[in-house]
Amino acid sequence: SSGINAEYGDEETIVSSTGALSLKSVPKSLTLIGAGVIGVELGSVWQRLGAKVTAIEFLGNIGGMGIDLEVAKSLQRSLQKQGMKFKLNTKVMSAERTADGIKVIAENKKGKQEEITSDVLLVCIGRRPFTDNLGLDNIGVAVDKRGKIPVNERFQTNIKNIYAIGDVIDGPMLAHKAEDEGIICVEGMVGGVPHINYDCVPSVVYTHPEVAWVGKSEEAVKEAGIPYKVGTFPMAANSRSKTNQDTDGIVKVIAHKETDRLLGIHIVCSVAGELINEAALAMEYGASAEDIARVCHAHPTVSEALKEACVAAYAGKAINF
Repeated sequence: SSGINAEYGDEETIVSSTGALSLKSVPKSLTLIGAGVIGVELGSVWQRLGAKVTAIEFLGNIGGMGIDLEVAKSLQRSLQKQGMKFKLNTKVMSAERTADGIKVIAENKKGKQEEITSDVLLVCIGRRPFTDNLGLDNIGVAVDKRGKIPVNERFQTNIKNIYAIGDVIDGPMLAHKAEDEGIICVEGMVGGVPHINYDCVPSVVYTHPEVAWVGKSEEAVKEAGIPYKVGTFPMAANSRSKTNQDTDGIVKVIAHKETDRLLGIHIVCSVAGELINEAALAMEYGASAEDIARVCHAHPTVSEALKEACVAAYAGKAINF
C-alpha cells in the first residue's frame, strides 16, 4: 500500500529500502540520501556490518519530521560514536555512476559543494501511497494531490460503501496504525462507534539504540502554546543498562504544567520499542506523570528509567540521578 519513491534505481548500486535489504555483499561505503527513519535504520544496519556510511539530509536533524529534536540529537550522537557520518542542512545536486562508484554532489546551506563517492547509494526520501492503477477513477473514488484517499471518521471514502485504511489515507505509514484502523473500521460497519486517538499511536525507529515516542514532541507542545514541564532521565544512570553495558540514551517525559497530564513520552535506548507500549497505555487512559511515578517498577529493569523520568516531571527531580 506504500513504497519508496526511487523508481530510477537499479536496486544493486542505486537502491531503495527494498534493494538495501538484499545487497549481495557488504559495501565498503554507502551513501544515504535522506536521514529520516528509513535512512537511519538501514544506515545503522550496514554500519554495524562494516560499511562506512554517510547520510545526507536536507533537514537540520535526523529522524525525519516530527521527531523531538533533543531525542534526535541523542540518537545522532550515538550513531556518530559508531562511525556514521551526517551532513545535515544539505541537499543533493546530482548523482551519477562513475568508474569509482556512485558520485554524489551535495551542497550545504552556505552554498559549499562537496563530492562524495561510494559503492552503493541508498535513496530514502520518503514513501508514497500506491493508489495509481487501482481503477479508483473508474468508480469515482476521490484521491488528493498526494495520491492519498480522503476518508471520514468511519474511514468511508466519498463513495459511502467503499472504505480505506492504512498507508493510502492520511497519517503515519505504520503497520500497527493500519491494523487498528482495520479493526475500528469493521466495528463501525457493524454498528459500533469508531474511535482512534492518533496521539496515542507509538512510533519506533529500529536503530541501535532504538528511538520510540508517543504523543507530542516538545517543539509541537511549544508551538501549540500549551504550558508544559519536562522530566528526563539518562540511561547511564539506569542499573540494568549499566549491567548490560548499553547506556546510550535518555527518557524524556512531557507533561502539562498545570494538570500533570502526559503529553508526550520519548525514549532512546536499546529496548525503546518495548518500553514505549507502557507509555502508550498510560496516555490512552489519560494518565499523569505522577500516575506512572507512583507505580512500582521491578528492579533492576530498563523500565525504571521511564518511572524516573516521570518522577522528574512530576516532582522536579528523579530519585536515582
